Amino acid sequence: MSNRRVELGRVAGVFGVQGWLKIHSYTDPLANILKYRPWILVDAGGERLIEQPRGKVQGKGIVVQLPGIDDRDAAQALIGACIWVDRDTLPKPKAGEVYWNDLEGMQVVNAAGVDFGVVSHLFSTPANDVLVAKGERERLIPWLPGVYVLNVDVEARRIEVDWDETF
Repeated sequence: MSNRRVELGRVAGVFGVQGWLKIHSYTDPLANILKYRPWILVDAGGERLIEQPRGKVQGKGIVVQLPGIDDRDAAQALIGACIWVDRDTLPKPKAGEVYWNDLEGMQVVNAAGVDFGVVSHLFSTPANDVLVAKGERERLIPWLPGVYVLNVDVEARRIEVDWDETF
């Protein structure tokens, strides 16, 4: 396994009394979190490798049962734990697509060549996704390819944006 990891979700709560956990999935669709294995569960107590999480869609969310977690108290102790997978376990992105985590650390410049720093992270809003570039200051740039995001050069680790330097 590589050292690069991707966070796919977190433990959001407990479900029932038999150790099932409610999962907040960052994947799209939400149920895709169940496809990627093994999980690396990280909490204040450290990390544990979960080879075979057993899960299902429950209502509008995801619930899982992990080996060795068979009661509500054990499940409750995992609330807030993050679910990671090794980056190499994810499928290759389709042409024209890129994983958000692959954008992190890329240089961001505008069409005039002004350096905005590097991609810190991205986040979703109801309107659109947002790229956060940190340089001499932080800039929030709507992730709208063809509108504000002009070019993503994965090989050169560079993103060109149509964004005014005063914003």
